Amino acid sequence: MAMITADPTDVPQVASFAFTPEYMAKVNELIANYPPGRQASAVIGVLDLAQRQQGWLPRVAMNEVARILDMAPIRVYEIATFYTMFQLKPKGRYLLQVCTTTPCWLRGSEAVMKACLEAADGTTFSVQEVECLGGCVNAPVVQINDDFYEDLDEASMKKVLDAFRRGEVPRPGPQVDRQTSAPIGGPTTLKGE
Repeated sequence: MAMITADPTDVPQVASFAFTPEYMAKVNELIANYPPGRQASAVIGVLDLAQRQQGWLPRVAMNEVARILDMAPIRVYEIATFYTMFQLKPKGRYLLQVCTTTPCWLRGSEAVMKACLEAADGTTFSVQEVECLGGCVNAPVVQINDDFYEDLDEASMKKVLDAFRRGEVPRPGPQVDRQTSAPIGGPTTLKGE
């Protein structure tokens, strides 16, 4: 499986990292939400900003986050390696996070994963198996960058991927005739008087 790992032999070295003025303003805004001396509470948000700027989290970016938040670097590494939202090596333009836990598996996530793995090239698409994405009622679910695509099967997943390849952004949410998590085909109760 094309999992994204933090194997040191598989991670390119980055010489330096500094937040751009635009991102540094966002960092300062996040830190301001916490009382003095509690700036470390902003670590997840600041790591997210570093990843959005860089595209992934190299060690030098984590070190800069630690410096800004006055934290031991190991504390930042612990957080960055714990959460699957943080990518510790470069990824494709679109990160396909495929849920394969029980509800998604029961509804066919293996076929969805197959379509994603076939598309994975490391440049346009990277694939990561993740635990529950919290959209079980609309399983199977795949998070692509910041958007959720739901009610997928192999064919609909391929359509979504083809749209991204063409430079289009397919409509997130259910890929079947359903409004958010309402029953397929529409309401079944409380329809009349």
